[in-house]
Amino acid sequence: MSDVEYRQSAFTPPAGATDILLVRHGESAPAVPGRPFDLVDGQGDPELAPAGRVHAERVGRRLADERLDALYVTNLRRTSETAAPLATRLGLVPQVEKDLREVHLGEFEGGLFRQKVAQNDPVIQRMHSEGRWDVIPGAEPAEALRDRVAGAIGRLAAAHPDERIAVFTHGGVIGEIMSIASGSLPMAFLGASNGSISQIVVTAERWIVRRFNDTAHLDGGLDEQPAALS
Repeated sequence: MSDVEYRQSAFTPPAGATDILLVRHGESAPAVPGRPFDLVDGQGDPELAPAGRVHAERVGRRLADERLDALYVTNLRRTSETAAPLATRLGLVPQVEKDLREVHLGEFEGGLFRQKVAQNDPVIQRMHSEGRWDVIPGAEPAEALRDRVAGAIGRLAAAHPDERIAVFTHGGVIGEIMSIASGSLPMAFLGASNGSISQIVVTAERWIVRRFNDTAHLDGGLDEQPAALS
């Protein structure tokens, strides 16, 4: 009988890899018919709702003791508002990565998308069945979304080898990143909750999924519900 034992080993990021925490912004202000959101570069830019500010504080507490080398946000204010409590705790200034902004929703921008989802509009049904955003008139083509998201993650990984960073971004973008990493259907990962944390480890050869929709720091636990985009 051999005395040698081989225990299961803990995951260790490969040399040169970048560990990326993907934080979905907190809940944003409600859409009200007849009062569209302000637009930034053609995209809805609501501020955080009061519940979203609670999400931001809880994210800040959850990640305050983690080793983080940099914080990133997009050019839409709900991400910078969500990152603010953590940035204050860590003394880090978030950098902007515009190419991780939300999916462009074309004619459904400005809050109309939420109304169409609530109404189970036929265009929304077709969007899900075909796995493409651009069934919405004027919305971002799937290939363009994938190219810009993959390019942004590649740039961040190249800038932060052997480091861990937190990226405050959007539900559609997190879904796209997870789809690229896992090889899943395009919209298989659209269920990220506001304030949730997902994680990938990026190497030159592959993207490794480490977690998706971690909501342990939020009230709802396993019952925390996903929310519509924007």
